[in-house]
Amino acid sequence: MIYEYRVYEAMPGKAGALHARFRNATMDLFAKHGFRVVGFWEPVTGANNELHYILGWQDLAERDRLWAAFQGDPAWQKTRQESERDGVLTARIHVQIWKPTDYSPMR
Repeated sequence: MIYEYRVYEAMPGKAGALHARFRNATMDLFAKHGFRVVGFWEPVTGANNELHYILGWQDLAERDRLWAAFQGDPAWQKTRQESERDGVLTARIHVQIWKPTDYSPMR
């Protein structure tokens, strides 16, 4: 297993809309496409316009295949277009791919 760590920095005033898009549409699309969602978090201290989440993948090939299917899904394209009618929701998206160490309890 590898893990994808993503941080979305919401545009000013758009954090609520970003959470709503995940809550009301993206999570269902992730499930449809076979994404393994480890979890979502928001900061308790520091920047309050960030959304952090982790996805689990068998390998990079699976990640690339499933992300491509998700991005090409007309339902996602419609969701994104409708949710960004009043402007984009994210200023930046940071992505890191992690692999567990040989002593990690989570593999």
